[in-house]
Amino acid sequence: MTYEVTWTDAQWREKLSAQEFSVLRQAATERPWTGELLDEKREGTYSCRACGNVLFDAGTKFDSRCGWPSFYQAKEGTVELIEDRALGMVRTEVRCARCGSHLGHVFDDAPQTPTGDRFCMNSVSLEFTPA
Repeated sequence: MTYEVTWTDAQWREKLSAQEFSVLRQAATERPWTGELLDEKREGTYSCRACGNVLFDAGTKFDSRCGWPSFYQAKEGTVELIEDRALGMVRTEVRCARCGSHLGHVFDDAPQTPTGDRFCMNSVSLEFTPA
């Protein structure tokens, strides 16, 4: 896929912290229960930390007790879903549709939500803007 924001690794490294680069550009995962946005409960929006693309409304966030911020729906057209066969399992990776950065994974195991989906995101991949 061709992305609107296309920077070199050197440019990304200049813009992002080491942990942000590892997660957003190399698809690493932050440790569970450590993310700064896990317990965020205010109204607002969540954007891609790499490029600022607004991804989620706070109203779609829920406590899935998985250790990472979870949402049941992304804003339309803001994410790209890709089959991920790493680690000996089949999952669905979530990437920012604007810059291709890794955000986390989506699972269809949330029957308590309107969509049944659990977008399990890395806090370090997101930036919160209060309403």
